[in-house]
Amino acid sequence: MSQSLPTDELLVPVAMIVAMAKNRVIGVDGKLPWYLPEDLKFFKRMTQAKPLVMGRKTYASIGKPLPNRLNIVVTRDTAFTAEGTRICHDLPSALALADQHATIEAAEEIMVMGGGEIYQQALPFAQRLYITEVDIDVEGDATFPEFSADEWREVQRVPGQPAEGQPRYDFVVYERVND
Repeated sequence: MSQSLPTDELLVPVAMIVAMAKNRVIGVDGKLPWYLPEDLKFFKRMTQAKPLVMGRKTYASIGKPLPNRLNIVVTRDTAFTAEGTRICHDLPSALALADQHATIEAAEEIMVMGGGEIYQQALPFAQRLYITEVDIDVEGDATFPEFSADEWREVQRVPGQPAEGQPRYDFVVYERVND
């Protein structure tokens, strides 16, 4: 599948939001490898009223559309349906739909929320990364793609407040360095 949508055709910036371990793991068996309530609140706050783009496996792990947001599910399965969502069969068409919605609704950015395959495809389009960096290494079957420190700069880092028994974590924002 070709990525035929140049980012300069999008009117609204693309951002990606993820929580990842030190070894880049983001999921195991369709679930998050940790329970961090503060991160879930951060996710809700950052994605509210913005169009969301997610893969079918990520949608299946949530089980329902997230409220107050356009939920766009990307899947190659042409028979897939999910009430309360919009279905696209490739990432460029999902980003185009999200861009159209964000432009009409005056949303400040499009949020790509996973999973691993969608993050890999979306990284070239992204202008901002919201990463909860979880200070553990875990086994998992979904990872966040590598990104170059030459192409991204850290613009904000806020330490999380882990409850007893939770790993340490930071909320970090990266922005693409434009040449």
